[in-house]
Amino acid sequence: MPARKVIISCAITGSIHTPSMSPHLPVTAAEIAESALGAAEAGAAIVHLHARNPQDGRPDQSPEAFEPFLRVIKQRSDVVVNLTTGGSPYMTVEERIKPAAVWKPEVASLNMGSMNFGLFPMLKRYKQFKHDWEPAMLEGSHDLVFRNSFKDIRYALETLNSTGARYEFECYDTSHLYNLHYFWTEGLVKAPLFIQTVFGLLGGIGAHPEDVMHMKRTADRLFGDNYRWSVLGAGRAQMPVAAIAAAVGGNVRVGLEDSLWIGAGQLAASNADQVTQVRKIIEGLGLDVATADEAREILELKGGDKVAF
Repeated sequence: MPARKVIISCAITGSIHTPSMSPHLPVTAAEIAESALGAAEAGAAIVHLHARNPQDGRPDQSPEAFEPFLRVIKQRSDVVVNLTTGGSPYMTVEERIKPAAVWKPEVASLNMGSMNFGLFPMLKRYKQFKHDWEPAMLEGSHDLVFRNSFKDIRYALETLNSTGARYEFECYDTSHLYNLHYFWTEGLVKAPLFIQTVFGLLGGIGAHPEDVMHMKRTADRLFGDNYRWSVLGAGRAQMPVAAIAAAVGGNVRVGLEDSLWIGAGQLAASNADQVTQVRKIIEGLGLDVATADEAREILELKGGDKVAF
């Protein structure tokens, strides 16, 4: 029998980690482009992209901030581009979906429920910051609810469905799977659903193996064969969660958005390093890594020729 193909997604920079936390975190458009291309070369079929202010690394969800690296990635690779609609938890949904609405990617991320979003534990690890916004952002998460109401989600879907994009449905707890099931039964989203279950962020489900399997069992019961499962583990949970999921039929996401580390006390030098490491896990299980075109087929994407960049 042919080996199952495992899709590797790589989240290049995100909005949670700050420039002071790692010298390897991509900030400028050139750094984001090169890091994404390196991840694709290492085996990532999908790159999940945020933009940042090149001066201070602050999250920037203006469509103009995405354009420079989108153009370079498109010219130099056939990797699937996934644009965030999560942006930063401090942004409105209208701000967050603008890049995907303008650039019409093959995939856009979509958070499937409101949640507490606790980033403040990182203040125990990091004491010195280059920019004032960094500790203020982390401290502010003591009182942060990342809003993704039913109205917000419906607004995002009604805005983006016409672009032909599919979604990376980010589900941080079992309730988010039920929220997605509601929108699916309403006909606002179509199978196959690409469900990214997220583990280990304070405010969401934990990263214990039982948590991973509980999310899979719930998704299996709600969606049957109508979804494609992927996982991401935050911080130190990144590779253990990926290994569990790959062994039982899942796809995986890695990247400096989710973890800055490659091992205990060792910063990852690049996104490509994490892709290479998780690829070893996948291939060690006797599985094959999906190419970008194979990921397009598995997820039934519209194709790289139908984006607006």
